[in-house]
Amino acid sequence: MAKPSHVFEQGNHSVKLFNVEVGDSGSRSDSSSTPPKPLLIAAPTEEGDYPVVLFLHGYLLFNSFYSQLFQHVASHGFIVIGPQLYSASGADCSEEIKSGGAVADWLIHGLVRVLPPHIRPNLSKSSLAGHSRGGKVAFALALGYAKTKLKFAALMGIDPVDGMDIGKQTPPPILSYVPGSLKLEMPVMLVGSGLGEVKKNLFFPPCAPKGVSHQQFFDECCSPSCHFVAKDYGHTDMLDDDTKGIRGKATYCACKNGKARKPMREFVGGIMVAFMEAYLEGDSQYLVAVKDDPEIAPVELSTIAFHE
Repeated sequence: MAKPSHVFEQGNHSVKLFNVEVGDSGSRSDSSSTPPKPLLIAAPTEEGDYPVVLFLHGYLLFNSFYSQLFQHVASHGFIVIGPQLYSASGADCSEEIKSGGAVADWLIHGLVRVLPPHIRPNLSKSSLAGHSRGGKVAFALALGYAKTKLKFAALMGIDPVDGMDIGKQTPPPILSYVPGSLKLEMPVMLVGSGLGEVKKNLFFPPCAPKGVSHQQFFDECCSPSCHFVAKDYGHTDMLDDDTKGIRGKATYCACKNGKARKPMREFVGGIMVAFMEAYLEGDSQYLVAVKDDPEIAPVELSTIAFHE
C-alpha cells in the first residue's frame, strides 16, 4: 500500500486565486461586500461547501508572497483568505490585531458575496493561521485580544514570532514564559523552522529568535496541540519561489534559508491540511502518519511533539 503522503502534493481540486480590494462590491451592491482590508483568496472551483482558513501574513510581507502556499491548501478543499493587514507598521501590532478581527467579522456576511454562488464557505469549520508576526496576531485573536463574532475551530502558528530578541516581545505581549499558560479553546499546531534562529549574516538578527518563537509558543500551549520543526529550512522558506520587489528580495537576504523553498512550502501546506482534516473533519490518518513515519514529509523533521 502506498504511503499516505498526498497532503504534501497538490490536491484534487482546481483552484482560483483572486484579489478583492477595499471598495470592490463583487456581484452585489450592499456594503457588506466590501472587506475592511484587501484580500487574496484561493478557493476551489468545483461546487461545494468548504472550510475557511484566515491566514495572516508576516511582518512587512505582502499577502501575495503566499500565493503558492494558499493554492496548495485550497487544492485540498479549503477556502484560504489572506488579508493585507498593512503596508507599513512599527513595533506595536495592536492595529494588526484590530484589523485581523475586523476581517474575521466581515467574513460572516461578506465572504459569500465575493465568492461564486456555487462555492459556499463553511464558517462553522473556520481555522486561524499566521506566519511570523502574523502568527502572534493569530494567537492574539484566538485569545480574544480583539473581540470577534466569528468562532474559530483551530489555530496554526507558522514559525510565529513574538519579538526580535529573547525576552523582548513586541507589544502587546502574548508569551508569559509559564508552561501551559495559553488557554485556548481550540486545537493548536505550531510549525517551526530549524534555521529561523540562525543569523543570515552580521547585519541582521535571526528572523525567529530563540525564546520568542515556535518552541516557546508550543511550551505554553495546552492539550490538544502539536509541534513540527523542519530542520534545514528557514523562516521565509514557505513563501513563493519568486517574491518580487525590495521586500521580496529581503526575504532571501534577511533570513537564513534552506536550499529551496518548494519542500518547505509543500510541508507547511500539507501539514496544515493534515491538521485541519484531523480536527475539523475527524480524519486523523495523515497527521498520525506523519507522527509515526516522518519520512513521508518532504523535509527532515527535527521535532515532532504532541500535547495530548
